Amino acid sequence: MADCIFCRIVSGGLPAAKVLETPRVLAFLDIAPVNYGHTLVIPKEHHENLLDLPDDLWTEIGRVSRQVARALQKALYARGFNIGMNNFEAAGQEVFHAHVHVIPRHTHDGLQLFPQGVYQPGDMEKVGLQLRQALGGR
Repeated sequence: MADCIFCRIVSGGLPAAKVLETPRVLAFLDIAPVNYGHTLVIPKEHHENLLDLPDDLWTEIGRVSRQVARALQKALYARGFNIGMNNFEAAGQEVFHAHVHVIPRHTHDGLQLFPQGVYQPGDMEKVGLQLRQALGGR
């Protein structure tokens, strides 16, 4: 897709600091890192989000993400890592080409996780039922 920044990176039209490449997946450093080493793992073929990815490609993206995470621990002495993926605008997706963030973590690095809430009485069971029904079960 000509107007997609990640497709342009894959085609060589834009530079990137590549970390790992397979025939179907590319991992490169994020230009606006949360921490040094923050890596994006993308399919080379254009897919907008997780729901558009074929299962085997999603599996390969996961495998590459895990390899990158291990490298972050080894090379940058990361004490941990976060794996994240924003899907659709409401979830914060800004580049509409599927991509996974592999973010190295260090003790006291200041990165905050999602705020947590609580279910109102009875709502957990209702939501569970709704999800099971949407998945075709009861």
